[in-house]
Amino acid sequence: MRLPIDTQSVRFASAGPAEPILDFETRAPKLDESGTPLYSVPLFAAGSGVKDSITVKVSGEPKGLGEFTPVRVTGLIASTWEVGSNHGVSFRAERIEPVKVSA
Repeated sequence: MRLPIDTQSVRFASAGPAEPILDFETRAPKLDESGTPLYSVPLFAAGSGVKDSITVKVSGEPKGLGEFTPVRVTGLIASTWEVGSNHGVSFRAERIEPVKVSA
């Protein structure tokens, strides 16, 4: 099941830099449908009384991310998965970009 997530009421910050997603067997970078490398981005999410950390996949390397960098997440989708007796939720976004914070 694929569920879109409304990110308007949630604040996000990166928990570190984006890391390339590698194929488990070949160790080659995984690519999306258009041939763009996929990256994994650890994020802190907070809003509506909920605080959590998630990892989000995105096409192309988001630049300028470090620990606690405020980010904007566009087109966030949660997808459930099941492999044998294991199951969970994965996250994919169209874009993750740093937010300029004004003083």
